[in-house]
Amino acid sequence: MRCACARCNCETVKPLNSIKQAAILANLPAKTIRYYEEIGLVQPQRSDNGYRAFDDADVHKLRFLSRARGLGFSIEDCRKLLALYNDSNRASADVKALAQQHVLDIDTKIEELHAMRDALKHLIQTCSGNDRPDCPILDRLANPETS
Repeated sequence: MRCACARCNCETVKPLNSIKQAAILANLPAKTIRYYEEIGLVQPQRSDNGYRAFDDADVHKLRFLSRARGLGFSIEDCRKLLALYNDSNRASADVKALAQQHVLDIDTKIEELHAMRDALKHLIQTCSGNDRPDCPILDRLANPETS
């Protein structure tokens, strides 16, 4: 990658980042970056000695993935988001639809978590929590048909 410096317009070759440097810049573990490469989300260059070499575009893509994963998007959704990001003819409606579906999935998960919390609260209320071995929580886990 050549220097894009407006002052000098030089032909200096910009150094590429190692996986360690890319991990720091993208705030991701190197193991995650290797996984993203394995599943085809990123394709860093390889140096003559076989080491991964990340340019600015690779680091930008890794940051993009980090933010998307931080919002809970699945790997497959990240793949779709990257494709949409790279498509200059994309319709923003497609991106919005993907994000809206993700919000619906989050809402469903929240409802499931509330139901789990309520079930656990009920089980906790049925347990006396004393020194006796009787435990309605364990009984219910062992025999879910009984109440």
